[in-house]
Amino acid sequence: MIERVVRGEVPPKHHLAFRDAEGRLRHEECLTRAGFDGPYTIAYHVHRPHAQHLAPARHGWKVPPPAPPRPIAKRHYRTQDLPAPGGAPVDARVPLLHNADVVVGLVAPAAEDPVYFSNGDGDDLYFVQEGGGLLRTPLGDLRFGQDDYLYVPRGLLHRLLPDPGPQRWLSLECLGGVGLPRQWRNEAGQLRMDAPYCERDFRLPEFQGPMDEGIREQVVKRNGAFHGLRHETSPLDVVGWDGAVYPVAFPILKFQARAGLVHLPPTWHGTFAARGALVCSFVPRVVDFHPEAIPCPYPHASVDVDELLFYVRGEFTSRRGVGPGSISHHPAGVMHGPHPGAYEGSIGARTTNELAVMLDCYQPLAATPAALGVEDEGYQESFIG
Repeated sequence: MIERVVRGEVPPKHHLAFRDAEGRLRHEECLTRAGFDGPYTIAYHVHRPHAQHLAPARHGWKVPPPAPPRPIAKRHYRTQDLPAPGGAPVDARVPLLHNADVVVGLVAPAAEDPVYFSNGDGDDLYFVQEGGGLLRTPLGDLRFGQDDYLYVPRGLLHRLLPDPGPQRWLSLECLGGVGLPRQWRNEAGQLRMDAPYCERDFRLPEFQGPMDEGIREQVVKRNGAFHGLRHETSPLDVVGWDGAVYPVAFPILKFQARAGLVHLPPTWHGTFAARGALVCSFVPRVVDFHPEAIPCPYPHASVDVDELLFYVRGEFTSRRGVGPGSISHHPAGVMHGPHPGAYEGSIGARTTNELAVMLDCYQPLAATPAALGVEDEGYQESFIG
């Protein structure tokens, strides 16, 4: 994700006989992307990592049927009103909006995952609006907290252990993968000096060494369904690893926002890039500094993308009626912009304290029945006046 790293014990070269002090052979696990052409990580297990029995899949969130087509309109979903199913993260995810590239959902867990989970359908990117916890993987433990993004690569076995207390996580299941935007890297792959973050801003797993939690059950999501496996031995029996595929946490407040003489487009706030989608971070910042600048976003029709905004906290100068947890969805082709009075009222502002996550999607987003249940029916008409 960020750069190649090495943790624990590894042999001097790939695919060599690697033995412990008693002469027992270690076993490789290669986690590769783009077949064998993309980034990869090789972990070294005490036991054979692929010794698994088929088993019932006793966990997994409900994958909803698509909602029927609706008229195109500006939409507002109040996820703060969404009933929280509780339970473990692997069961508690509630999909809200989706297309062929990304599934947007909310997770409000109240317990630890009782099984290991790996998502064979996509990378998972969470934004922690409230709460925090621990991500446990064979590559190590990674703590995360409020205002963190948490990235979990496709196919990586893991378990989420939420801390006690309320939890609200935005989930983005990226079916074509997610990474850092190319424009923020130089030709050597290093983050550019003018990128909105640096390598030091990302937290990596802390390698723990071989571990046995007594858990043998794994749930794998693939093609929209959940499948069960039972391991012969602990899948956390890793003595070392080497590679560039691993989970990371990134605090949104580490994002170095930019301001211009006049209003800059959302692409300057690009934080993660997925197939068919760009994830942007709007953080507290100074705003446009031309003496006659209008800091509030101008009315616009994005003819190529659906725009989704997840409101975290702060004052949102362009909107009224939204609050922490709100999701606005402005589909491609429909003009949208500030609420009445916001455009004029922003003149003279020097700073904003808004905190939000935005998603621009090239494919139309469809709402699930859960989203329809928390929709603000008056949102479209709220722009009149």
